[in-house]
Parts: sequence; C-alpha cells; structure tokens
Amino acid sequence: MLYLMGLNLSNRQIAAELDLNPDVAHRMTILLRSEIAARKPGCKVSGVVECDEVYVIAGHKGHPEKVRQKGRAPRCRALKGAPGRGTLEKEKPPVLGIIERSGDVAIFMLPDVKQKTIEPILRSVITPGTLVNTDEYSIYNHLTDWGYTHKTVCHGKGEYARDEDGDGFCEVHVNTIEGFWSLLRSGLRPHRGVSQENLPLYLSFLSLSITYAGEEKHCCRH
Repeated sequence: MLYLMGLNLSNRQIAAELDLNPDVAHRMTILLRSEIAARKPGCKVSGVVECDEVYVIAGHKGHPEKVRQKGRAPRCRALKGAPGRGTLEKEKPPVLGIIERSGDVAIFMLPDVKQKTIEPILRSVITPGTLVNTDEYSIYNHLTDWGYTHKTVCHGKGEYARDEDGDGFCEVHVNTIEGFWSLLRSGLRPHRGVSQENLPLYLSFLSLSITYAGEEKHCCRH
C-alpha cells in the first residue's frame, strides 16, 4: 500500500489494485498518512527563504455531519471555491509555504491569512535575521519588524524576478516556492477532492513524495 501511495494513486485505485473494499483502503491510507505526519520533524530555515500562500478547495468530503452543520445538502458536483482570498470557513483553506533555497520546506494549512495568524508560524520556522523574499501581499509587511530582512517582487505589475546587484542573476523572486506549489497541485489532482479534515495529512505525505522525487531534503509541518 505504501508503494502505491508513493505512486500517488487515489484510494479507489489502491483498493482496486489490492482487491480491498474502498472504505477499508481509505481508512488504511489515512492511518498511514497520520503516522508518517506524526513522525516527521519540524525544521528551522535560514539563508535565503521564500514565503508564499496557495489556496486549496477543500470541503467536508466524507463527513456528512459537518455538511449538515453548514445547513446545506451535500453537493452532487465538484465543490466550487468562493471568490477572493480563501479561508477555512469558505471551504478554500490557505496553505502557507516557507522554503529555504536548496534546503527545507515547511507547509501549514491555515484558517485564514492574517498577520496575527502567520506571525507565530514564521517566527517558529525562520531564523531571525534571515533574508525573506515574498510577493507584494500586505500580510508580509511587518517582516522587518519581526526581525527579518525583507525583499518583494510585485506580481501585480508583472514583476516576477529582479536583479538588484547588477550581476546578471535575478536573486529576488519567489519562483522556488511557486514551483513547489505546481508540484503540490498536480499531486492533489488525482484524489479528486480532499476534505479539510484530511488535507494536512495529504500535504505532509505529498511534501515527502516531492522531496524524494527532487532528491532534495525537505520537511513538512501542518
């Protein structure tokens, strides 16, 4: 089962391969993901670090009692994300990524993207004095007040990388974490919707899979 999970097969595909009831396969993969997430250590990053957030559509798939609490019937079609920046309540939880170039990555599913939410996370993961690259989103405006060197690129103006010292190398960017998001989204796609309750486990396991695929050292927290 771990081998098939490493191939990023869906629970239904794994059940078919192993001749298991789909519900049994689902419970087994959740237990395995839970154990793997529990055993993964935290990490501390430094040097040059990039921070960014991504929004994942995640409702309460497989948890009808949570759907009833929202006062609506279960959806027959795919969940549609609410417009604008997401929150856990809108069933579009944000995922914060913190990556050290050529080093570790830590990812966290958040209830929202507010400064009071991200500040303790950044302080717990990023070493004081570190150079942190972000986009222009205002939640990162207080990074210098929190003890970090902060540089930004303005995606709204079409700026994605900048050479500040004239050496021909664009060192100010968030392309490393953007590339990680691309792999993470591709990894979630075969599962055709993951519940909020189980999303942190999928994020942790996929982070590990991306790590081995890229032959780099990573860790994941959620």
